Amino acid sequence: MKLGVVGLPNVGKSTLFNAITCAGAQAANYPFCTIEPNTGVVAVPDSRLDVLSEMYHPEKYTPATIEFVDIAGLVKGASRGEGLGNKFLSHIREVDAIVHVVRCFEDDNIIHVDGSVNPARDIETIETELVLADLETVTKRQEKAGHLMRNGDSKLAAEYAAATKLLEHLNEGRPARTCPLTDEERALADGWFLLTAKPVLYAANIGEDQLGEGEDDLPGVKQVREIAEKENARVMVISAKVEEEIAQLPPDEKQMFLEELGIGASGLDRLVQVSYDLLGLISFLTAGPKEVRAWTIEKGTKAPQAAGKIHTDFEKGFIRAEIVPYEDLVREGSMNACKEKGLVRSEGKDYVMQDGDVTLFRFNV
Repeated sequence: MKLGVVGLPNVGKSTLFNAITCAGAQAANYPFCTIEPNTGVVAVPDSRLDVLSEMYHPEKYTPATIEFVDIAGLVKGASRGEGLGNKFLSHIREVDAIVHVVRCFEDDNIIHVDGSVNPARDIETIETELVLADLETVTKRQEKAGHLMRNGDSKLAAEYAAATKLLEHLNEGRPARTCPLTDEERALADGWFLLTAKPVLYAANIGEDQLGEGEDDLPGVKQVREIAEKENARVMVISAKVEEEIAQLPPDEKQMFLEELGIGASGLDRLVQVSYDLLGLISFLTAGPKEVRAWTIEKGTKAPQAAGKIHTDFEKGFIRAEIVPYEDLVREGSMNACKEKGLVRSEGKDYVMQDGDVTLFRFNV
């Protein structure tokens, strides 16, 4: 999973990115590695792996990972290539979802590029640039499809219809993800990599003194939530400044600090949870003395395709999946105990994987 962190200058975008990736570097079970400038990979926090590790004492502990990309800042006119616009837009095309950091705090020491804090205006600035870029893409698709249709290629009628519907929608300033396309039209549009078709999580960045009870009633947060409801987007309230402080703490002090603040979980934990839900992802688990590992798949994935995440041979030669729910395994204490009580199921090719399935795949190649 690859998430692009975007936002206007001075909204806390890079602070949040640095805090999240630094947290991954400092926590013992959350490795971090820099792939290239402004890109970081952190482990997905999953307490289930810690419990399984205590049970199996494996040689290897491998959590699922998530990649964050701190995308270059945006200025008005990015869709026309101004500032770092072209780079900004090309990087967004490569991510699975967008984490849009929106400033909802006042601070006279941090100058806003537009002179004042206004979450709705800031969201509109970036959304407008993305819509304009998509308009250019869809216009080209429509023109090409229309030309080929005139030459007798009727197969492109669906593409032309999808482009026409999207153009009307985008011209009203609305994102592609809210356009009422048919399943066929949506499948076609997915191949166009539209920027406004990507799932969006708004990170409402509030001040350190605003965290806790009553944060949802803050005017800026309310603005963000109202916009998100209209766009099929999600919202998470976070304080980048606090996350920066959490990232600098030793692991044994982090939970105590979180409890004192009354927020329960770090921004990384909450961001991953919301992102998984946003993208329709779950994790199945494998466990044994060699390795304890989490594997990320889409909801609805069947057992053979899940096996293919481990190795293509597992999918090709799939025989069955031996599965026990994580909760049952932990309660009984061992796989043998689960087998004795009939809790280990043998599932075939049509089985749809569930979050937390502890799985052993049987295959023959």
